[in-house]
Amino acid sequence: MNILLLGKNGQLGWELQRSLSVTGHVTALDRNSRDYCGDLGNLQGLTETVRVLKPDVIVNAAAYTAVDKAESEPELAGTINTAAPGALAEAAAKLGAWLVHYSTDYVFDGSGNCPWTETDNPAPLSIYGKSKLEGEQRIQQSGCKHLILRTSWVYAARGNNFAKTMLRLAQEREQLTVINDQSGAPTGADLLADITAHAIRYLQHHPQHAGIYHCAASGETTWYEYARFVIGQARQIRSDLPVKCTEITPVPTSAYPAPAHRPLNSRLNTHKLQTVFGLTLPPWQQGVTRMLVEILENR
Repeated sequence: MNILLLGKNGQLGWELQRSLSVTGHVTALDRNSRDYCGDLGNLQGLTETVRVLKPDVIVNAAAYTAVDKAESEPELAGTINTAAPGALAEAAAKLGAWLVHYSTDYVFDGSGNCPWTETDNPAPLSIYGKSKLEGEQRIQQSGCKHLILRTSWVYAARGNNFAKTMLRLAQEREQLTVINDQSGAPTGADLLADITAHAIRYLQHHPQHAGIYHCAASGETTWYEYARFVIGQARQIRSDLPVKCTEITPVPTSAYPAPAHRPLNSRLNTHKLQTVFGLTLPPWQQGVTRMLVEILENR
């Protein structure tokens, strides 16, 4: 199986290089690749790359993810998150290839307290969310065989993320204030990558299960509780860690005004994913603890 991976150096792309390596031959690209175009801002170049490489599966792990910046760069966000997936989908349809794409809980408005299902009506609050939703729609409209995984609160040991920021701040400050009215499930890039590899193998024999799935670790938390967990676990893993923080204060989202509105409810119902692909998703705490061990043991 020939696999084209885009966004190889991102948190998810890095993990996908590992998980997909046992599934087939992987050509991994990023925006700076020389032999082939991996730049989602170059639609013609992307289409030509697909035409030349003739992959069986295209995995698009690249995206415009600067949520606040997207409010002032709607055209760029639209090119990368909407037009590029559309171009990849059209190229995949011509080849009869699969397209795997990642989307977000930001396609919803964050209302209520129930986990979002795949059939709930999207209503994004931000340019970023709108661009991701329109990317989904372009893929669906192309008629290509596709797998779209909506996820939330992605982290990895590689790159920057919320947990690493909390660890750093806890060593610099005695008091932290963290948002406590947004709920979701921290989801490891390694978990997403492993599920992707499993799903690709399954779909080769069961193409009728193409479509959109929600994919996140099990359980739920808030950013405030997440921060408390991270700092508490870090102290257990490294008793010598120089943590200054003695108080973490919960605050509402309104305490941190930002250009883009965040959904308060980022819970995703993963029943469909687990049922179709025969999976049991681990609790979010398990993956976060594994990441912390990897980070802290290397210090």
